[in-house]
Amino acid sequence: MSSYKENGCRLCPRQCGADRAGGKCGVCGCTDEIRVARAALHMWEEPCISGEAGSGAVFFAGCPLHCIFCQNRAISGRNAGKAVSIARLTEIFLELQDKGAANVNLVTAGHYALSVAEAVREAKRQGLTVPVVWNSGGYERVETLSEIADVIDIWLPDLKYLRTETAEAFSHAADYPEVAKRAIDFMVKTAGNPVFVGTESENAIVDGAESGRPVSDGAGYMKRGVIVRHLVLPGHSEESKEIVSYLHGTYGNRIWLSLLNQYTPPAKKLPYPELNRRLTTYEYDKVVDFALSLGVENAYIQERSAAGERYIPVFDGEGV
Repeated sequence: MSSYKENGCRLCPRQCGADRAGGKCGVCGCTDEIRVARAALHMWEEPCISGEAGSGAVFFAGCPLHCIFCQNRAISGRNAGKAVSIARLTEIFLELQDKGAANVNLVTAGHYALSVAEAVREAKRQGLTVPVVWNSGGYERVETLSEIADVIDIWLPDLKYLRTETAEAFSHAADYPEVAKRAIDFMVKTAGNPVFVGTESENAIVDGAESGRPVSDGAGYMKRGVIVRHLVLPGHSEESKEIVSYLHGTYGNRIWLSLLNQYTPPAKKLPYPELNRRLTTYEYDKVVDFALSLGVENAYIQERSAAGERYIPVFDGEGV
């Protein structure tokens, strides 16, 4: 990939061409100055990511997707978070490992991808050994992902929509379905590279790694693999079933699905009435039952209590 600093930013699918290195904000709302809103142990990810130790979640400010229902809206706009250097970001990763984090979890880092990958490489040189998680909305260019794949162990993307009209209405991105499908396909193929663990006398090459199957340690923490999240939206359970069908039909049980029941309506009324209410138990259960009927074996489901503002982190600069 040619340097976005020379040719304008093309990191995300928007390809806005902003001179971010020159101090201009891209569609993501940010210059190329890395901004972090929180870096702390996070207990509310999937069990194989957070477990009892907690995930070392680093929340980056800004986002190119602009979902109208975003639960991290407090930091998805411009000028949120605190500016950090690559050297400081490297330290943050190592500090999270020292705190006992099961992994380093890069949350919405795509618009800083090259700089973040540089910090991860340096952290690995300085002793970072826990897995690195790429936690994203799924709206990413394969060309950018290919630049960072060498430092990512676990891919944790969303697949939000399969219908272009929904993607356009809720995220102003009619191309989201095709872009996200290509990105997830890249992630699954990358996760399928041979994985070396333990000593030669143990399982040096993990059985199933070449087919992209997830790899976990004895404590149940994922070490390598793909988890695709899908937030079931009120009024859109039929599209959710289409998404489950697509993912299972394409990848079977080589990936994990995470069906989220945590939709929280924003305080400000949205122009789509269904998004101004909670997801019903009936709507969510329809999607879960459909997944089971297809033979989905690797899936996380959530209780209704998972929805609510109390599960949204306080973006107060902790750990930055």
